[in-house]
Amino acid sequence: MATPDVYPTARGPLPRLAEPFAKRARARRHARFVELVAPGPQMRILDVGCGGLGLRGLAPALDITGVDLVARPGYPGPFVVADAVAGLPFADAEFDLAYCNSVIEHVEPARREAFAAELRRVARGWYVQTPARSFPIEPHSLLPGAQWLPALLRRPYWRLGAQGDWEDLSLLGRGELESLFGPAAPERFGPFTKSWVCVRLP
Repeated sequence: MATPDVYPTARGPLPRLAEPFAKRARARRHARFVELVAPGPQMRILDVGCGGLGLRGLAPALDITGVDLVARPGYPGPFVVADAVAGLPFADAEFDLAYCNSVIEHVEPARREAFAAELRRVARGWYVQTPARSFPIEPHSLLPGAQWLPALLRRPYWRLGAQGDWEDLSLLGRGELESLFGPAAPERFGPFTKSWVCVRLP
């Protein structure tokens, strides 16, 4: 199956330049996920923050239930509208794996512990990936150093980037992610750490 586009709704020339690199990185990440987790047809996976397709776009044969904050009418499988911070409508350890790819950085820092606790509650294992704050390109706007600016300066700069609409994102460092999900491994792009990944096998 072809890797879905990473920046399908982004604007301007930056996404066109970044898309080939981002698709290759996503394909490598998925291959590493399969290598680490070895998901099979009996594994029940909860894709938290799935968007319109999420993990299903890469592994349509797996038993995946999608969760997002808003309805996704075209989502091709079981789907629930829910906010993990407020509580997910699932029993303890109902799933084998909670999958959360490039989502937790969108959660307000004060709400991240509740978010992580709910993922840990509903699944016996997890796979959590988030962009590294130390990487020189902010991955949503595709602007150099945007994540390091205070909000007052970042907001006008953000309008120059691929995302356009302002979102007050706060990327995580390794320490914060590890405090929520345990040991984190780096995903590298050349000499830089592009993302952090925490895996606990069920």
